[in-house]
Amino acid sequence: MGRYVARRLLQMIPVFIGTTLLIFLMVYTLPGDPVRGLFGDKGADPATVAAIRHQLGLDQPILVQYWEYMKGIVLHFDFGTQIASGRPVTDVLGDAFPVTLKLAAMAFVIEIVVGLGLGVAAGLRAGRLTDNVVLILTLLIISIPVFVLGFIVKSVFAFQLGWIAPNVSNNATWSELITPAIVLGSLSLAYVARLTRTTMAENLRSDYMRTAVAKGLPKRRIVGIHLMRNSLIPVVTFLGTDLGALMGGAVVTEGLFNVKGIGGTIFESIVRREGTTLVGLVTVLVIVYLFMSLLVDLLYAVLDPRIRYA
Repeated sequence: MGRYVARRLLQMIPVFIGTTLLIFLMVYTLPGDPVRGLFGDKGADPATVAAIRHQLGLDQPILVQYWEYMKGIVLHFDFGTQIASGRPVTDVLGDAFPVTLKLAAMAFVIEIVVGLGLGVAAGLRAGRLTDNVVLILTLLIISIPVFVLGFIVKSVFAFQLGWIAPNVSNNATWSELITPAIVLGSLSLAYVARLTRTTMAENLRSDYMRTAVAKGLPKRRIVGIHLMRNSLIPVVTFLGTDLGALMGGAVVTEGLFNVKGIGGTIFESIVRREGTTLVGLVTVLVIVYLFMSLLVDLLYAVLDPRIRYA
């Protein structure tokens, strides 16, 4: 197992370099000049613009900029400096990342508890009323875009009924994040429920399930040990990659509920053409994806004893 983990960590290095290089090239080839954007509608002296670009290293070739950027991350954990405010990007990450992490963690828990619960209930009663209700409900959730669902929830429960606050405060307490977390995790919740239902319905017809029933094992052991462990393998694959997707896909949800997290910061960075901030935020998300994929692979061996890593 240790050799496998070490090999996977080494494999992450070229993947990390390739993804960050692609992101860097995409961001820094966007139209518009972030330095000229500092002056707004006012005209800027070309000499002043050139001096600022030289100071920030924006006049160098793109690959040289990328090399200096990666060298700063590896050697000093330095993600650069915001052009507009002059703040280190690490400070921006320190403010935005915990908020989005709280929001994504809450959405992840809701997704697991409700999604697995609905999927298990539907899978054990495949073809019955419960199964049909869950399939219709999840199909309805999948059919509604997240921004539409968020707007409906905000309009009904905040403005009409007054049950929730329309926006999240700067403190972003756990209670304030419940509604945005439900909206953020709704789509993934529906996928988890349908995936769990499908795998459980298929495994119920498997030979090993008939053997377990014929041996007279208790139903709780048959469902909890034999059925669940085999049915959760594809679900764990989805959940492992979905945590990073929740953090990256929070742009719309955070914008709707005024959450000051990574999603809102990414949106502001795109509007202001803050390439350094945008690359830094996305780089962190890439790291989350890579380590979550490693964790998923390790969980396979826990769920399925037949899987062994050398």
